[in-house]
Amino acid sequence: MCMNVLAYGEKAEGEKFKYWTHTVSVSAHGGALVEDATLETGQRFQLMNEYNRKKAECKVVGTRRCNDGVWNIAFEFVEGGENFWSMTFPASGAKPLRRMVVKKE
Repeated sequence: MCMNVLAYGEKAEGEKFKYWTHTVSVSAHGGALVEDATLETGQRFQLMNEYNRKKAECKVVGTRRCNDGVWNIAFEFVEGGENFWSMTFPASGAKPLRRMVVKKE
């Protein structure tokens, strides 16, 4: 799911950063955003949801370079992630709903 977010904080060297980006995936516990390799695994940063203006502290849990040269940064909420996306997620372990197909005779 693509959500516009503002990522901001400090790099390991102490240099501050702030930029608009978007997510490529979201969950009740965090998500993944598009980035230019500013963030490193274990690093904490702040995130603001453009839609509802909620803020949360996050931690990078993984990075992956894509074929087009951009990076996907996986993160988890450390603080303030409750209803950050303003949506409801299925309970852990829930099975997907199946639609009934009705045959027309």
